[in-house]
Parts: sequence; C-alpha cells; structure tokens
Amino acid sequence: MRQTHKVLVTGGAGFLGSHLCDRLLERGEDVLCVDNFFTGSKRNIEHLLGNSRFELMRHDVTFPLYVEVERIFNLACPASPVHYQFDPVQTTKTSVHGAINVLGLAKRVRARVLQASTSEVYGDPEIHPQPESYWGRVNPIGVRSCYDEGKRCAETLFFDYHRQHALEIKVMRIFNTYGPRMHPQDGRVVSNFIVQALRGEDITIYGDGQQTRSFCYVDDLIDGMLRFMDSPADFTGPVNIGNPSEFTMLELAEKVLRLVGGASKLVYLPLPSDDPKQRQPEIALAKSQLGWQPKVCLHDGLKETISYFRKLLSE
Repeated sequence: MRQTHKVLVTGGAGFLGSHLCDRLLERGEDVLCVDNFFTGSKRNIEHLLGNSRFELMRHDVTFPLYVEVERIFNLACPASPVHYQFDPVQTTKTSVHGAINVLGLAKRVRARVLQASTSEVYGDPEIHPQPESYWGRVNPIGVRSCYDEGKRCAETLFFDYHRQHALEIKVMRIFNTYGPRMHPQDGRVVSNFIVQALRGEDITIYGDGQQTRSFCYVDDLIDGMLRFMDSPADFTGPVNIGNPSEFTMLELAEKVLRLVGGASKLVYLPLPSDDPKQRQPEIALAKSQLGWQPKVCLHDGLKETISYFRKLLSE
C-alpha cells in the first residue's frame, strides 16, 4: 500500500494547482493549499472545502511559511504575460523570494520539493525542439524578463539547495498547458481564442500566425508532475513536461472556430516584444525516466475546455 503524505501546494487555487489538489486528494494525501488569490480563484477549489483532508490558507509565498509537511509543490507565480507584467517587480519576488522561502521550509522539515518551472527559461530558442540540456536565449532586460529570469533564478536556488543542503528537489519545466479552470482574462492564446469565439468577437492573431506552440492538456500535465514527484530521489531534473505536437497559431484558431462555430473573423495585430517564434518540448527524458507521455489530443482537450468556458460565460 502506497504511503500517504502531508502535502503543501503553493498556488493551489490556480489553474494547475487546483487540478493538482484534486488528484492528490484522490490519492489519499492530506493537502494544504496556499494561495494569495492574485490569479487563483476560490471557485477553483470550492468543491474541496468540505473535504476533511483539505485545508486552505491565504498566504503570499514572498513571506516565510511555518507549517509541517512532507512534500511541497511550488506552483505559486502568475504565469501569463497579462498577469506577470501587471506588477513585474512582485513577479520576480514571487519566483525568487518564494523559492527561498519554500526551500527554507523544505530544509527545516526535510521535505521533498518540486519547482514548477517553465519552458520560458529557454527564451526565444535557437534549438528546436528544446532539450533540457539547452541553456536558453533569454533577454534579461525585456518586458517578459521578470518571469523568465525569475524562474531561471528559482532553478538556480533549487540546485544550490540540493548541492549545499542535500535537499530532495525536482525541477519541472512546464510547456503550454490548457484546460478547464484557465483564467478567462489570462491573455493566453487558448483561452483568448475560445472566449473570443464564444462571444462572437474577432479572433486576434499576433504577427502572421505562423509562430508555433505545443499544447498539453492539464490532466496529462498533472500526471507527469505526480510521476516526477514520486520518482527516485536522485532524479532531480530539470525535466520537460509538455506535448510535443506542434501547431501554428493559425491552425489553433481554425480548430477553435470549427469546434465553437459562429462567424468570428481573424484579425492580425503586431507581435508582442520577445514573443518566442517556436516552442516545442523534447520529452525523451520524461519518457525514459518517468514512463510519461501525453495522451489527450488537441481536439479532445479543446472540446473539454470550450465546454468549461461556455458554462462559465453563461453564468
């Protein structure tokens, strides 16, 4: 029988965090969800509030946290440009001070700790697809740097705590993920296209629409995260978790329009500063070390996500 744990999820009321809390509780874990509700929502976790093994704490990870736990998933950080550029100094603090506080807690209670890092550590890549060995090409002074460099610094801290204090760490680089509970105003391309199509508005495409992304459905992502946390202590990562199936923005817009219907037209706007042209994970490491690969195709994942947003917008 698998051992159960006391698990802390920072950012637990967010899009990914709430799905992670669901899965942890299904496994029989005791879950402490911590969130400051900047981008997280009580709506995402309200169905868990009656569960005796679930506890919710309003807290900002830029301040120390004193709790007793055995495992930590550090997901606290605004993850879309609209939100992380709203207060870029606070975004950097959330990544850097947040990592220091979470690592300090893990060191004190000897907890295993997973960092939700990002494909943005690769910047606008010169290598395609991006393997974990690639060091990236990031603008350190651009409008996205608060997030990109904040996450890169957090990875540095995790590996230094591992080397200096023998802490059990897991560093996971998350590629574009979508699904129910995405924030409708997060500015991400999947939620943007779906919300615009459902409202009958024009679909806004930045640049010529030929830039690519690889979209991983949230259930697959959480499965990879749990497998990684359960993996042997000597497998620290970093490891890419994402779907290697690559689509242009134009292809995504056309898929959304076919599924939603309606008469939305495509309009083209200038490409934002430092927006990567390509993004595709190399997942050989996740396959070999975790036995993980995504199962949900874009068509099926979009149907679930559209259904969620249709209900949300009708309320």
